Amino acid sequence: MKTLFLSPPSFDGFDGGAGARYQAKREIRSFWYPTWLAQPAALVPNSKLMDCPPHDIDVKACLEEAKQYDHVIIHTSTPSLKNDCKVAEAIKAQNPSTTIGFVGAHAAVLPAETLKASSAIDWVGRKEFDFTCKEVAEGRPLGEISGLSHRKDGKIVHNPERELIHNMDALPWVVDVYKRDLQIEKYSIGYLKEPYVSLYTGRGCPAQCTFCLWPQTIGGHKYRVRSAENVAAEMAYAKKLFPQVQEFFFDDDTFTANLPRAREIAQKLKPLGLTWSCNSRANVNFETIKLMKDCGLRLFLVGYESGNQQILDRIKKGITIEEAKQFTKNCKELGVVIHGTFILGLPVETKKTIEETIRYAMELDVFSIQVSLAAPYPGTELYEMARQNGWFAKKDKTDILHNDGLQQSTLEYPGLSKEEIFEAVDRFYRQYYLRPRPIMRIIKTMLEDKDVCVRRIREGYEFFRTLSQRKEDLATANAAAVA
Repeated sequence: MKTLFLSPPSFDGFDGGAGARYQAKREIRSFWYPTWLAQPAALVPNSKLMDCPPHDIDVKACLEEAKQYDHVIIHTSTPSLKNDCKVAEAIKAQNPSTTIGFVGAHAAVLPAETLKASSAIDWVGRKEFDFTCKEVAEGRPLGEISGLSHRKDGKIVHNPERELIHNMDALPWVVDVYKRDLQIEKYSIGYLKEPYVSLYTGRGCPAQCTFCLWPQTIGGHKYRVRSAENVAAEMAYAKKLFPQVQEFFFDDDTFTANLPRAREIAQKLKPLGLTWSCNSRANVNFETIKLMKDCGLRLFLVGYESGNQQILDRIKKGITIEEAKQFTKNCKELGVVIHGTFILGLPVETKKTIEETIRYAMELDVFSIQVSLAAPYPGTELYEMARQNGWFAKKDKTDILHNDGLQQSTLEYPGLSKEEIFEAVDRFYRQYYLRPRPIMRIIKTMLEDKDVCVRRIREGYEFFRTLSQRKEDLATANAAAVA
């Protein structure tokens, strides 16, 4: 079947595609690559990947393109499911014979509920869905495909599970799909150089963080990796394919989970002269950081999460605050930039722990930060903890976005309301960035590069506009609470 892999249109600026860890609108316009869709697209001949949000493709244009295909695979998520169902129904309405499949973490964890969400959905892919998509596209009967749920005689049938992929080198490279179907200049992440390209060198993560989506739903807790030779070969090819790229990002949950392999890849990248970055835990030793820096590493994306050790232990982070401080000190000494991520509303947040986290972030003083709200996705341990302890603020446990696409706080605790958690994000950003050192760092980057200067001005405007929108959302929530 002629197959379209689709990230549907959604809220303006909504990064809900197949590469987003938190499906929400960002403080500044940001989009991750839809790698989870690009991978099966690379397995299906004559397919197309259409990532609507970053390319500003509206519903009308999306539907016009979908007419040309008899099989559409939509990547969905917990917050985008309702919207994605509407798009699927519109596709079905214009061509009832279109076969429509839904994939993604939400579909993997709640296959029956996903199928029940819309009669337009013919099948749902569970767990790792690359070869599931391939086999459906080949025209195999739905009842014979592992890892798939579908309807039969009015009932939902769950086929046997599909084994996880063990030989990751068997998967084709995604960069050809990027080149064919995506405009890479449409993708931007505030802390990465532009244009950038991101991809995976492995799946799964041995860490047990209770909130993390992918390892608990699709990837698993075993880090299954491509060989260093395979990664280096794709990077050499990507460099030729995209000579304009300024930075490559390895989006593995934790690229540094296997340090010998991380060092081997770094050494193989060195002759290519690439600038690259990756996700990392805050426990990599000085010698490894130095080697990776010498081989082209520019930035670590690090999840610090909280400044309270009890919260870190409760979410099974596996890192101590002192370890993280030493790691940060080493990175600064070696000249490796850090973008730090923090989460407010983790169990059991209090007004005091929020202030501890803000002070901790200011002490670390990394180049840039992201502050998210705890998002208890179905399938995660955090979701089950919240359900069992009655922490959900609303009956609809999947309601994690405001009407404008911004994250909202879905959890609350004794003595700490969801509105107070939500408000703390704005305060966190202002206290962190409106200090002399962060301001001077940003100004320095603007003075060094004219293009960066223009970009930072745009991002600054978007950032403060978003904070203003957050205030409006908070006011609306408070008014609703009073009513």
